[in-house]
Amino acid sequence: MAVSLQSLVETTLPGMGYELVDLEIGAGGMVRLFIDKDPGGVTIDDCVAVSNHLTRLFMVEEVAYERLEVSSPGLDRVLKKPSDFSRFAGQHVRVKLRLPLPDKRRNVIGRLIGLQDDCVVVQVNEEELRLPQSQIDRVRLEPQF
Repeated sequence: MAVSLQSLVETTLPGMGYELVDLEIGAGGMVRLFIDKDPGGVTIDDCVAVSNHLTRLFMVEEVAYERLEVSSPGLDRVLKKPSDFSRFAGQHVRVKLRLPLPDKRRNVIGRLIGLQDDCVVVQVNEEELRLPQSQIDRVRLEPQF
């Protein structure tokens, strides 16, 4: 039975000291990975090392792809896993909703409290919003300068 690309990458990266933040499979056989390393984040050398390793692994595992891109998640890193919501609690986030709130907002920017009962909890000014994960399109860190 063939192993999925997601599973293959998720089991390989931790052994190299990296975390898979996101994996995108695009048109024309494009595979794009966003990796991170705690502490310190990733460098260009990290991306090159992961790219070289995965290129060889994909050849052995006969993974069909045309192009592989490996990069840092950036300052506006996407949050997906429950551990992301714990790790980045207290940081500012931008939540993009699938459906607007009663006040017509589809984007919420505030301080991340965490993940509770399948809801992303964000403090906006003095109000604590509980946003059901089923209504969320994407959660990203919102860099503060």
